[in-house]
Amino acid sequence: MEDVFVVPGRSRRTVHEVSNLHHFQVELFYQVIDRQLQELNNRFYETSTELLLCVACLSPRDFYIYFDKKKLIRLVQLYPYEFSAGELMLLACQLENYIVDVRSDKRFCDLKGLSDLSEKMVETMKHVVSPLVYLLLKLALVLPVATASMERTFFAIHFIKNRLRNRMGDEWLNEYLVSFIEKDVFDNVDNEKIIQRY
Repeated sequence: MEDVFVVPGRSRRTVHEVSNLHHFQVELFYQVIDRQLQELNNRFYETSTELLLCVACLSPRDFYIYFDKKKLIRLVQLYPYEFSAGELMLLACQLENYIVDVRSDKRFCDLKGLSDLSEKMVETMKHVVSPLVYLLLKLALVLPVATASMERTFFAIHFIKNRLRNRMGDEWLNEYLVSFIEKDVFDNVDNEKIIQRY
C-alpha cells in the first residue's frame, strides 16, 4: 500500500505522486461520499428533506433531545389544510406544555419511536390533553405510508402508460391503474365470472 499509485493511461511525469493507501483512503473515499451525497440530493428534494427533519423533532429518543418547537411549527405550515391559523397559535402553547409534560412523566422516558409515543399518548390519555400535538403525530406516522403509496402509483403509471399507450384518456388510464394496483383483489375473481359478465 506504500507503493506509488499509478494512474492507468497517464504519463508518470505529469501526475502528482501519491501512495496507494492515500489514493484509496482519501481520493477514492471522497468520490464515493460525493456520489452518495449527490444521489441523496437527487432522491430527496429540499421540501422532502425539510419535512423529514421536522418529523424527526417529534422523536422520543434520548429523552426528547431532538424536540424543536420552531421546526414543528414549520411542519404544521407544510400541512395548511389540516391546521387553521387559530390552531397554529394554539399548537404553539400545546407544544410547550406537551414537552414539559412528557419529560416529567416517567412512562415516556424509554420510548423508541413515534409509534410507541402515539400508543403511550393514547394509553395515558394525553391525546385528549394535547389533541393538536397528537394530530401532528398521526400525520407524521401516515407520511411513510402515503409516500410509499404514491411511489407505487407512479410506478404503475410508468408501467401502464408506455410508448404504445401514450395517448390514453384519463378514464381508461384510471381503469387500468385500478386493475394494476389492486391486482391481488382481481386475482380472487374467477375468470369464468368475468367472461360471463362481458
